[in-house]
Amino acid sequence: MAFPCRLHVLKTFEKLVELLPAAEQAKPQIALLAGAVTPYRNDTDRELPFRQESNFYYLSGCTVPGSYLLLVYQSGTSLSSAPAIELFIPEAEPADLMWSVPPPSLAAAAETHAEATRVAHPPTLAAAILSFAKALPDALFHTLPARALFPGLAGDLTKLVAPSDAYLLPALHRARLVKTEYEVTQIRKANEISSRAHEVVMRMLGRAVKGLIQREPGAAIERPLLPSEWLIEKEAEGEAVFVASCRREGSDHQAYLPIVAASTRAATLHYCCNDKEFAWGPVKPHDHHNSHSLVDGQSKVLKPQVLLIDAGCEWTCYASDITRTMPVGNGGKFTPEARAIYDLVLEMQKASLEIIKPGLHWDAVQLVCHRTLIKGFQKLGIFLSPNSPGSGSWNSEEAILASGVSAAFFPHGVGHSLGLDVHDVPSASKPATNDTIGKGLELGCPDLYTYLRLRLPLEENMVVTVEPGIYFHPHLLSPVRASRHIDHEVLKRYESVGGVRIEDVILITTGSCENLTTVGKETNWIEGVCSGEL
Repeated sequence: MAFPCRLHVLKTFEKLVELLPAAEQAKPQIALLAGAVTPYRNDTDRELPFRQESNFYYLSGCTVPGSYLLLVYQSGTSLSSAPAIELFIPEAEPADLMWSVPPPSLAAAAETHAEATRVAHPPTLAAAILSFAKALPDALFHTLPARALFPGLAGDLTKLVAPSDAYLLPALHRARLVKTEYEVTQIRKANEISSRAHEVVMRMLGRAVKGLIQREPGAAIERPLLPSEWLIEKEAEGEAVFVASCRREGSDHQAYLPIVAASTRAATLHYCCNDKEFAWGPVKPHDHHNSHSLVDGQSKVLKPQVLLIDAGCEWTCYASDITRTMPVGNGGKFTPEARAIYDLVLEMQKASLEIIKPGLHWDAVQLVCHRTLIKGFQKLGIFLSPNSPGSGSWNSEEAILASGVSAAFFPHGVGHSLGLDVHDVPSASKPATNDTIGKGLELGCPDLYTYLRLRLPLEENMVVTVEPGIYFHPHLLSPVRASRHIDHEVLKRYESVGGVRIEDVILITTGSCENLTTVGKETNWIEGVCSGEL
């Protein structure tokens, strides 16, 4: 499927015109964008990984560093269906041929960017801008804001036309919020690759439990370990296996820094140090008799713990975002407390998926997660119920919901828009001026919605994540240590779980939704794979 840059350009200009004052909507609209340049490590000539700026890619499909884009549109004219799309790519320099892969020739670029009306080199860009300005004297010029977030335009270019930066970015975010068919295919592919990578990690853990990962004599002493001999006993090793699996399938980038958090570190939402070993149990009295077996990792016993992996790759710049929480130690099975929390998070996600459809406000999904958490905590005894000893109506579900205490255990939003960026189009998904909130929905305590990244009614072909979680973080629990809604002795039994999150990528469809994440999450399946029984 070819990249639909014309469709994306038209969507963007249509949104841009909607944002303009009425008197300017019929005027020609011209957009000028710079693509990302190859980054270099500080004070060296060594390249860092290149990734095209998302808005530039959305409008061009071009991944050539140092490129420019000039777009022309006008409502009510032929440009409203066939906009000018002029792409300017760098000319190959002789040194490029020796040190790096050179940019494509103009002929090759014109073939791969067939919807571009012109492909040229950057030295001709200024003349092109002046030509359009002369032909369309009342045209409005637009650029992205001059911030470090976006590649900058040379001053000699912007001085030619004095562009506005007030409308293009909001228009792009609104256009990108609802995905095209092409975008959905790329996001689906990214999720398939990432789903397999999550399962690879789980299956390696399971093979280790069953003793199926064996080292040949001399391994790690006379020669390096081979991949078939690797064990996952550190967060970094889990990350390495995940990323390697994605790269083997052709993904160039991770959509974000992987989060690989073992034990109580799973309570830190954006933990991305990934530098600790798993928690080990105590050394037994006679383990010193085993010579070097402890060094070789043969007699160590992992302490029962969770391993939370929040990671997803990109496919052609489109993101995935998947979280799985799995048991480590205890023969690949959750402890009773960890299993209870996992089951409750899974219930929260399933309750969310049951109600998701076009027209539903995202706040309703957040609310159903908190209601499910409160009911589940009351069943577990972490939250008191009206019929608890010495309790009363102040511990009803509604009273606990109104108190906001559940936000200490589920502090973040249940999900966000996803596309070219993992936290996609923030100004459109959570607009600064938002008249959709609180209409027909009793929200309860505002604390439950503080960190939402999406606060809109859902639309068909939006792509969102659904990622409820429960966490036992000392910082989050500190303000509720004296809460009369909590049985603090029961809470102590669960704090060692750390955190559990389950996250899938969801496409909003006609009347319902489709889960684009394919890796399993049912409790019995997770335990079966991580124990090596499946």
